Amino acid sequence: MAVETKTIRVSSKAETDIINITEQVSHAVQDSKVRNGIVNVFVPGSTASVSTIEFEPNLVKDFEDAIERLVPSDIKYRHTETWGDDNGKSHVRATLVQPGLTVPFRDKKLLLGQWQQLVLIDFDVPARTREVVLQIIGE
Repeated sequence: MAVETKTIRVSSKAETDIINITEQVSHAVQDSKVRNGIVNVFVPGSTASVSTIEFEPNLVKDFEDAIERLVPSDIKYRHTETWGDDNGKSHVRATLVQPGLTVPFRDKKLLLGQWQQLVLIDFDVPARTREVVLQIIGE
């Protein structure tokens, strides 16, 4: 059994930015010494998430609209009273979507569905650079 930890860096725009990271994760797996196993994809922090989606512009917009309906931008979040950073919605959204997921791979190929891509979703208010941690586990 082998474990390799790698990181990728992703620059995001302000507000809900959905970024396809499938190729970067795939390259990390291909460059590892592990042939078969799982890759855990995790974003540190409490205002971003990792998920899967069919990464096509209309579905990305549908997801953004759904998140806005579930966790609206135009209501008061008490978190602002604590820090004054006005990103309470970002924390709530990231909590609902979750910070990570695990993807199996075989022969160094991610076992994703035909239309399934891995995405980093940055919900935070300012644009920023995110580090995504990849833990590649297997044989």
